[in-house]
Amino acid sequence: MEKQIVINATLPHERRIALLEEGIITELFVERDSDVVAVGNIYRGRVHRVLPGIQAAFIDIGLEQDVFLRAGDVFTPEGVDSFFSKEFEETAAEENEESPASHVRPITELLKVGQEVMIQVVKEPLSGKGARVSGYISLPGHLLVLLPRAKHIGVSRKIESEAERERLRKIMTDEIGDVGYVVRTAAEGASAEALHKESIFYQKLWKKIQKKYAQASAPALIHSELTGAFRVARDLLADRVSCIVIDNYERHERLASFLDELMPSLRDTLQLYKEAEPIFEAFNIEGDIARALRKKVFLKSGGYIVIEQTEALVSIDVNTGRFLGKQDHEETIFKTNIEAVREIAYQIRLRDLGGLIIIDFIDMEKKHHREKVYMALQEAFLRDRSRCHVLPISELGLIQMTRKRSRQSLSQLLCEPCPTCSGEGNLPSQQTICFQIYRAVLRHAQDAQAGASIGVRVSPMIADLLCGEQSDLILELEKNTGLQVVVTTVKDFHVEQFDITETWNT
Repeated sequence: MEKQIVINATLPHERRIALLEEGIITELFVERDSDVVAVGNIYRGRVHRVLPGIQAAFIDIGLEQDVFLRAGDVFTPEGVDSFFSKEFEETAAEENEESPASHVRPITELLKVGQEVMIQVVKEPLSGKGARVSGYISLPGHLLVLLPRAKHIGVSRKIESEAERERLRKIMTDEIGDVGYVVRTAAEGASAEALHKESIFYQKLWKKIQKKYAQASAPALIHSELTGAFRVARDLLADRVSCIVIDNYERHERLASFLDELMPSLRDTLQLYKEAEPIFEAFNIEGDIARALRKKVFLKSGGYIVIEQTEALVSIDVNTGRFLGKQDHEETIFKTNIEAVREIAYQIRLRDLGGLIIIDFIDMEKKHHREKVYMALQEAFLRDRSRCHVLPISELGLIQMTRKRSRQSLSQLLCEPCPTCSGEGNLPSQQTICFQIYRAVLRHAQDAQAGASIGVRVSPMIADLLCGEQSDLILELEKNTGLQVVVTTVKDFHVEQFDITETWNT
């Protein structure tokens, strides 16, 4: 499969990086200068609060919002092997994000208020919550992940050859020293010399981090993770990307120097885009991004899926829509579900949805159809770089799955709640607003002086309704209150907004 990285870096304060597979965008990374917390940053933090009730602590790292440290993420020598085995070799299912593992010591035994700790950001701030951090430091490279606080050797499970896994493990066992490593998928076939070179580079980096930590006073930033284009190049070139195309000369030169230093064999993949047409337009990316921000996504057959993102979970509903099929009803449902599987896997990757995801497929009567849909979904997620765990279809026709989440989803990053509906997605109907005004005027009239008039200031749409179809409400108000009711239009009012005042008749 041909893969490309397309980097839009012409704006002064934003960089967008797209991963394309067979010419179609599958992942999008957006980096802005206003982003203050990046996954991978290392801090010297000070414990601000210790909360035994949730077995966690809040750490001051010098930002407006404290970061969140679970008891299971506090560094302890005895916890190293189990922690890194779970994080990098995926030998255990993803644990509940709200509670630490049962074998972890109580948070009050691990941390005290005012204590200073070295921590690393592992999740960006999400849904108003502070960033999540860990005391288990890792420094990712192109071929290796250095685990400076462990003597642990792990090899990516995506390297299927047992002989190759053993070769890599032996090379790194000889290399290990006082640190540990995880060998990444990109290291498959790499020489011992290349692995040694990267190992030395990151060991030197770790010594610099230690020295800076010793000299700093909390709270302080000790190490900044690579910025967008460099981080993506380091992580995604492991997937045998055929080329990197960037539209900014200065950043092209900096990225070229980065590749020359750390990944010289991949330097030839870098290209400078010089055309007048915007790079994302040229690669047909903008339309797919806009489509990924909509709740409803149509399938080629005429069916569609609806994606709803809530704070607790993501729900995905599959519908046949206009697709009627040419055979029996059950076959139509099965074909719609199979087509939806591919689109669902694609949309989850592109939107970077994470946490608990519930998929409501159209009910299938035949057991082998349900099994085929489940197998197709598992296969579709094999390309996903984030850890996914998919359960079989339940008796209710639902699939429950989890996907590892470390940053904001695409919609959270690019959108904000509607100022009119405050993110609810619904507004009261115009008739409901008219009734709300009726009740509000009745309440106001109880304290009004005799001979006064009640002024009702409303949006143009509501004014038309109160003076037209709902004019009987105004007549009823005047009859019940004995007061004159005057409706006034305010052009700048949104549909829900209204104002009631009392005026004196002269």
